[in-house]
Amino acid sequence: MKRIFLLLLFVASHIVYSSETNKSMLVEKRAFTLAHFTTESGVSIPDVKVGWESYGKLNADKSNAILITHFFSGTSHAAGKYRESDVLAGYWDAIIGPGKAIDTNKYFVISSDTLVNANWHNKDVITTGPASINPKTGKPYGLDFPVVTIGDFVEVQKQLLDSLGIDKLHAVMGASMGSFQALEWSVRYPEKVSRLIHVIGAAKMDAWTVAALEKWALPIRLDPNWQGGDYYDGERPLAGLTATMLNITQDAMHPAIYNASFPDFIVLDPKAKQDIRQLPKLSQTLATRARARAETQDANSILYLVRASQLYTAGMQGNFDSAIDKITAKVLLMPASNDLLLRPEPIRKLAETLKAKNKDVQITEIEGVWGHLDGIFSIQSQADTIAQFLAK
Repeated sequence: MKRIFLLLLFVASHIVYSSETNKSMLVEKRAFTLAHFTTESGVSIPDVKVGWESYGKLNADKSNAILITHFFSGTSHAAGKYRESDVLAGYWDAIIGPGKAIDTNKYFVISSDTLVNANWHNKDVITTGPASINPKTGKPYGLDFPVVTIGDFVEVQKQLLDSLGIDKLHAVMGASMGSFQALEWSVRYPEKVSRLIHVIGAAKMDAWTVAALEKWALPIRLDPNWQGGDYYDGERPLAGLTATMLNITQDAMHPAIYNASFPDFIVLDPKAKQDIRQLPKLSQTLATRARARAETQDANSILYLVRASQLYTAGMQGNFDSAIDKITAKVLLMPASNDLLLRPEPIRKLAETLKAKNKDVQITEIEGVWGHLDGIFSIQSQADTIAQFLAK
């Protein structure tokens, strides 16, 4: 079972991240700092930091910039490697780099960590969030950190671009929660966005998705070690966070690939049959992997990202129709046909709505067996589409 699963991961990572003939770029993680940032909830946060990285060179008139906005559990690390010894490159290394779909010989590609990032315990992540020190108390903010929104993420990104003198984007592109940010850019700043590439995403939340996301938050809240978010001086709520990682992993995968990952799974587990306290072998394996992933995450940060996602609708004003009226960018919608988390049907409807409004929109679906993760693992299948869209 383990051998087959590792083989699947190797195949996926080989397709997405590297090849012998196309080595990954070496990139540098940098820090962007704001003395103050005021959230949409009206709270001012001092000394805000986010990490960012870039690929390619900004041209003389600063017209070749492409912004990449990352997914829920992601970071700014969209392409390349920080060190030669890194096992994997950034999540979209298959399409970002010299001669690739997003050609860094032509474009200056920039990506930043979101304000609040799940990966607080990853040494390559720089981000202000609930685990940061509150200067008023000298202790971590915990739940005193203000609620943040997709709009807040966009505003921090805008200030980063402003600091670089970038006034207009050749394109903005993001997957999953990154698609929310990319769409929000095209609605808030239509004059600054020439092209929008919206991958495995949504344009607004519905009741089903809000409830599904709450399943990610609930195990954390139920963990006794969570302590109402005030756990930084004690034991971390790793049991709840592990359960959250289990939920996220299953929701992001299609049953076909999930089942194929465990071809020798036998429902009749002798030890589990004899003792209710004995977890089935499959559950033990999954829990071990989820626990390792939980070690790099901050539980409160997950709660904040869940809330930011739950609150999302394009324009963040509640009037969806008038919000998408503002879009002037060329639009490429890329849902995944087998996505069970952010289903393709609403995006197909969005394409029809935009066309009815005479917007320049095209839709192409990503085919694959990964489900939601096709937006990462199968993105190379749409390399030509992306390259042509960027050149159009």
